[in-house]
Amino acid sequence: MATLAGPMSFPAGPAMQATTEQQADWMTEEVSTGTSIMAVEYDGGVVIGADSRTSSGSYVANRVSDKLTEIHDRIYCCRSGSSADTQATADLVKYHLSLHSMELDEPPMVKTAANLFRRYCYQYRDKRTAGIICAGWDKRDGGQVYTIPLGGMCIRQPFTIGGSGSTYIYGYCDANFRLGMTREECLTFVKNALGLAIARDGSSGGVIRLATIDEGGVERTVLTGPEIPQFYSD
Repeated sequence: MATLAGPMSFPAGPAMQATTEQQADWMTEEVSTGTSIMAVEYDGGVVIGADSRTSSGSYVANRVSDKLTEIHDRIYCCRSGSSADTQATADLVKYHLSLHSMELDEPPMVKTAANLFRRYCYQYRDKRTAGIICAGWDKRDGGQVYTIPLGGMCIRQPFTIGGSGSTYIYGYCDANFRLGMTREECLTFVKNALGLAIARDGSSGGVIRLATIDEGGVERTVLTGPEIPQFYSD
């Protein structure tokens, strides 16, 4: 009695190998915010901003993601690193800060939120990739900006930048930042810096999201297309 032959296997051809290599890039990389984020203090509040590109390897997973995350009424964070890690960290801080606010029966301080970020970024430093800027306004210290980079350090600064696009704009920021800028000057400073980062950094792009936080609350704006500052291009 004849025996049926089993399924035949063939060596992978160039097309199949190419497909496998492509999958190793954008199908296996974790989703990252890529990112250019920024925050600046002014007398009476803060201005924060970010691009909107989320990437997975060379693939743009989301063109209009929101990297400015509300933690409390007048406290926001800017997220850079792994999208999942930064979202999980922000949700954790938001939960604990809400409980803290209810216990005190008053709005929390920005410093408290920043130290919660510091705690969890340090605690999970070997498991999560999260670079955070925590900024906001409270009645005790006014507008404040704290940077919490990878590893869990926490320091207050008059302005700070983060993400892959920040490496392209350190010189611009150093040359143009000055203490005592007005709200409008800070908005212009952040818009121009993020426009430069988007123009140079392949992992940054999309729209520019801005937020102004002060005693009166939060005012958010979005810059699209021709509204994004344009500089030299060939």
